[in-house]
Amino acid sequence: MDSQKSSKATTPAPRKPQRKRGKERVSALLAAGAEVFAESGYDAATMTGIAARAGASIGSLYQFFPTKYLLAETLHAEQIGVLLERLGELRTKAEGKSAADLADDVFQTLTAFLESHPAFVPLADRRDIDKDRKAKTRAQLRQRITDLMSHAVPPLPPGKAEVVATVILQLMRSVIALLNDREQPLRDAVLAELRVMLRNHLEKVSG
Repeated sequence: MDSQKSSKATTPAPRKPQRKRGKERVSALLAAGAEVFAESGYDAATMTGIAARAGASIGSLYQFFPTKYLLAETLHAEQIGVLLERLGELRTKAEGKSAADLADDVFQTLTAFLESHPAFVPLADRRDIDKDRKAKTRAQLRQRITDLMSHAVPPLPPGKAEVVATVILQLMRSVIALLNDREQPLRDAVLAELRVMLRNHLEKVSG
């Protein structure tokens, strides 16, 4: 076992608060962590800075999250849960929709999520993130989108739903780069063009 995996295995788990006050404190610490990670990136973020942003003592932060890694892991898992939930909600509204409409729903949902959770990308791109868990998360997202696309009307050709899901996730890499572009009019125009291209393609392949 390499040293990185060994250090993760021996790192104490985050403390789970039982009382309301403790839960509120943890929520404030996670919110502060999200802000600092979004602004500074994971590597440059410091526990001192996160505690200060939360208006808490460094001791209070370490009480619940002994390491920056554990804070990031907790926050990342929480945000992934939110994203999976939002994609799941699309399934309840999928009846009778075309592949183009469903893909557009997914595209908009992913874009809105990335805009409202700016810490998600630096958390997902951490060098110390567990590769197996990262692959599992990617598979969960692909499966959630594949399941949605498989209910398109008319149906997509066999195996096409997973391919479309993979394409959408790849397009999200471009969206991430665009969201960091300060030239908003151009950014919005390119995002709109990507949506049109995806829609036109799916309308063609699904007949």
